[in-house]
Amino acid sequence: MHIQFTTEAIGKLQEKLKENQSRYVKLKYDTDGCGCVMSGVTALWLVEEVESDDVKIETNDIPLYVERTKMVFLDEELTISFNESANCYMLKSPSQILNPRMSLLVK
Repeated sequence: MHIQFTTEAIGKLQEKLKENQSRYVKLKYDTDGCGCVMSGVTALWLVEEVESDDVKIETNDIPLYVERTKMVFLDEELTISFNESANCYMLKSPSQILNPRMSLLVK
């Protein structure tokens, strides 16, 4: 799996990381309240600790963690961008948009 951040996404994410030092960035495939694991929603989480199931994904800038068991729901090539007008992130692959309004949560 390869994930690339756009320049805008890197800038916004680095601002949040300065406010929340010593946190890790995690691409979370959240299924809480979705009713089915196939209906999960992606989000960016800033977490204090990585879990034993988390896999470190190298990116073009900021290391990112993804749950090993949830990688099957993500495409092999992904881009995370930032939409300034909507004030949110976007997760997309060459073939689809996985989440056009992805949030960043401090956990």
